[in-house]
Amino acid sequence: MRRSTALIAVPLLACVALAGCGSSSKSSASSSASASASASASASGSTASVKGAGANPSVTATGAFGKAPKVTIPKALPGSDLTVKTVIPGTGAAVTKSEAVAANFTIYTWDGKTSAERGTTFGSAPTLFTASTLPGLETALVGKKVGSRVLAVIPPAQGFGPQGNPQAGITATTTLVFVVDLIKAYSGTAGASGTQVSDGGGNLPTVMAKTGQAPTMTFPSSPPPSGLVAKTLIKGSGPKIAKGDLVVAQYVGYIWRTKKPFPTGSSSWSSGTPFGFTIGASPEQVIPGWDKALVGQTAGSRVILSVPPAEGYGSSGSPQAGIKGTDTLAFVIDIVDAMK
Repeated sequence: MRRSTALIAVPLLACVALAGCGSSSKSSASSSASASASASASASGSTASVKGAGANPSVTATGAFGKAPKVTIPKALPGSDLTVKTVIPGTGAAVTKSEAVAANFTIYTWDGKTSAERGTTFGSAPTLFTASTLPGLETALVGKKVGSRVLAVIPPAQGFGPQGNPQAGITATTTLVFVVDLIKAYSGTAGASGTQVSDGGGNLPTVMAKTGQAPTMTFPSSPPPSGLVAKTLIKGSGPKIAKGDLVVAQYVGYIWRTKKPFPTGSSSWSSGTPFGFTIGASPEQVIPGWDKALVGQTAGSRVILSVPPAEGYGSSGSPQAGIKGTDTLAFVIDIVDAMK
């Protein structure tokens, strides 16, 4: 569960923050291409563009899948329409609108005179794209096959719109260039896949669940534990989670005081896609209790957590979610996957 006011979705550039994925900014430009643009597009794979594409088709990306791409952007005005190239065709299943996709990506900003790399996940943990991503990026990725490298030139209207994103240095006229390697897709009903070993109980809630649905909790009459407690309900056989991994998870969260889900952002299941975060990230992407309790757990597992205020939202709580500064929280977390 994220610590910020957006309790479920990690905004597209929260991982990158256009500076936060460890990439230094650097200019990247080439001479304006004319006749060579179509040849470059053909060599790079299929291209989808429309009238108003301007210099967009002359943007290229080279390099091997899984490795940081070399991106060439001309010193020319970008077009006003979305342009998409499948640079490397994949052989996996086509990504659907209802799926989340683990991917590595590099992002550039482009204003015609200059272009600059603003962030990358290559060399670190991948990120998870969901349906809440930018409109142009969603259009670019849906229908592409897993294993593909996709180049998307996204005009402002299909990016952050007229408001831009001042915090990230994006204006109403900034064009975005993404190179995305699609690694793996996850359905909205993906969950724990291991062997059942417990249903909780004792000083923890008892958990009931149906496949593909959010678990429910029945609370004991006793008060919550004073410290952070984690118990494995389903033991998965996947890799152990380590600091810096991308964790793909489903979760549901309850407040001990009310014995009900908190009103806002209580479940990834209701959002229709799993939740992705980097464990142990700086700045943190989830509450401390998650960062501490999930390290060492295995992919495919289901875990119940009892999280005291100090390991959750602290003394300030989270008013928009109905969480007080004295509230202990209970989570059932399905660890769908973990990636280095």
